[in-house]
Amino acid sequence: MKLHAFFRLLLALAIAALNVAHAATGSSPANTGDQMLAEYFRAETEKLSERCLADIKSPDDWKAQRERYRQQLFDMMGLSPLPERGDLKAVITGRIEHDALTVEKLHFQAVPGLYITANLYLPKGLTKPVPTILYVCGHGPVITNKVSYGNKVSYQHHGAWFARNGYVCLIIDTVQWGEILGAHHGTYRDGAWWWNARGYTPAGVEAWSAIRALDYLSTRSEVDTNRFGITGRSGGGAYSWFTAALDDRVKVIAPVAGITDLHNHVVDGTVEGHCDCMFFLNTFRWDYPLLAALAAPRPLLLVNTDSDNIFPLDGVMRTHAKVRHIYGLLGATNQLGLVLGPGPHKDTQDLQVPVFRWFNKYLKGEDPVIEMAATKLFTPQQLKVFESIPGDAINTNIQSSFVPVAQAPAVPSSAETWNKQRDAWLTELKAKCFGGWPEDSTPPVLEKRFSVARNGLRFQAFDFDSQPNVRLRLYTLQRANLRKPERVVLGVLGQAPRRSQTNAVAGTKPTALPEFENWLATMKSDFAGELAEELAATTPALAPDTKAFQSLRQQLRTNSTVLAWLAPRGVGLTAWSGNDTKQRHLRRRFMLLGQTLDGMRVWDIRRATQAVRSAKDWRTTPLWLQAEGALAGDALHAALFEPGLAGLDLWRLPVSHQRGPDYLNVLRVLDVPQAVAMAAERCSVRLHQTEPQSWAYPTRVASALGWDGKRFVCEREP
Repeated sequence: MKLHAFFRLLLALAIAALNVAHAATGSSPANTGDQMLAEYFRAETEKLSERCLADIKSPDDWKAQRERYRQQLFDMMGLSPLPERGDLKAVITGRIEHDALTVEKLHFQAVPGLYITANLYLPKGLTKPVPTILYVCGHGPVITNKVSYGNKVSYQHHGAWFARNGYVCLIIDTVQWGEILGAHHGTYRDGAWWWNARGYTPAGVEAWSAIRALDYLSTRSEVDTNRFGITGRSGGGAYSWFTAALDDRVKVIAPVAGITDLHNHVVDGTVEGHCDCMFFLNTFRWDYPLLAALAAPRPLLLVNTDSDNIFPLDGVMRTHAKVRHIYGLLGATNQLGLVLGPGPHKDTQDLQVPVFRWFNKYLKGEDPVIEMAATKLFTPQQLKVFESIPGDAINTNIQSSFVPVAQAPAVPSSAETWNKQRDAWLTELKAKCFGGWPEDSTPPVLEKRFSVARNGLRFQAFDFDSQPNVRLRLYTLQRANLRKPERVVLGVLGQAPRRSQTNAVAGTKPTALPEFENWLATMKSDFAGELAEELAATTPALAPDTKAFQSLRQQLRTNSTVLAWLAPRGVGLTAWSGNDTKQRHLRRRFMLLGQTLDGMRVWDIRRATQAVRSAKDWRTTPLWLQAEGALAGDALHAALFEPGLAGLDLWRLPVSHQRGPDYLNVLRVLDVPQAVAMAAERCSVRLHQTEPQSWAYPTRVASALGWDGKRFVCEREP
């Protein structure tokens, strides 16, 4: 049984993103895929919004749940377990004297090698500890002749105002725009989806840096450690919330333009205006009012403008309403404030003055008239901390080490050891990586779209619901008079590089898998009329690949295999419009919902196998899965949760989730070789790889546990 020409036609990943402008403006989506995705995002967002804080109906409810929520936030920030709280190695590199204040230029290490540059603004003539503000910067780079002075320079006027009015104020640089330039744009711009897989978000680094800044301030004699406040705008507004939620030492919070809700981000598309530092990995599927509520009952002032395009007013008001409910339950509504100023996303006096008043009221117990404007007093050169960058700095690559990954496990010494490890992995995968799957797993019902017999072959198409608002199509091809198939081979269609097409038979010989367009070109040779909808939606002028189809027909005439193909979400009829940038932001929306695109394609593959099993003609027929590249990873993980598969035939499976596919937190649980070993316990696994030496772990597990030697086979692909 060799079916070669085809499965080279069978696979990879055709993502093209939702055009956010359609969702944001309310105009008609560009195509069926866009419409389906818009409805899906709207429904998923509404589900999370409705359940956000809905279980909090009394003060006791909040007290009972608050710590659990906070531990979840630590986890979603990549801070569970916490980094080691080692020596800060704080160094003051210089001072600036001004008539009304002193500025110390300093740095400390949030973790070894992660240098945080900062300016400490001190009032003149202090005789006792005073209230202290931690100011966390937004995105305000100051770079001249390729030298970065840190975004602390952009926000210096805030530090100067606080010091001139009797506060100590520490302004800390961010990882991205500090004097050592790091990265906030991994998924936003660079397509670094492994950040998701690693459980990494730069928001976690910024929050940890702020927590360590509080540690540093606690060592200073000028600081009243019982009167800490935190503020910042834009990104700094978000970090204010993160830090206050995680650290109760912060007594008063006044974030400026730093939060809105999931509806704005996912449905309206404001995610496109935000880099990765604004978001936690939404493992536990929160909406953002829950983050804001973790400040309660401490004094919290929400500050925003009425025309902010990345923190829209409607989302701010929805957030405020839900947070106000919590403050009301706690009898603290007087400690929740809301200020709306006119204008766009900009730092203005209309926003600054209410913040100053808020801290005066709740940290000093006074409310004088604010007569002094916040003005910049120093040049960037004066505020610079480093003369040269330390050689041991890890800021530029902190994303590769900040969140620890799971260590490669030892080969199990017994079946009991293996069973315990396997069950723990599966539990963690379900909870931490695939928590965004639907709860309802009732087998889907196949709805036949067409069935045609032509030239000795029967070609059929079926639709089924993978989940609400995600309707997919399954295609099958077999010999027209086939009554008792020996196997069903389900291939996952994607978008892979075009390659020459050769023979392949599912489950036995190496298989070449098609992208959807190659598959469509092959099937168009005999079934153009039946595929008119697919052709119209993708490439109407696609030339038929007659040679590939003739080879396929010849093989099926003497083969008792049913070939089936799934076009998962984002492929074929459900493909999305948009360029590469839109595609990236589409994938980021999934993350905001506690999912990933790859993770939901795992669900689609699971549902397709269930759908095949629901057909009476194939209910007991051995079922194989075939896929390539990232989709091979998706098929592999689907097999871990779908019992009864006969085997997997996977081409160019990534050796690590560092390369793909990305599921939230998966590298904190296991890597691909461990998933292969688990799959090989359940069914036959055949890999076709260019680097078979990377698959020693499943081979050694199979040997140690005495599995059939044919259970796992890795063949070298040229």
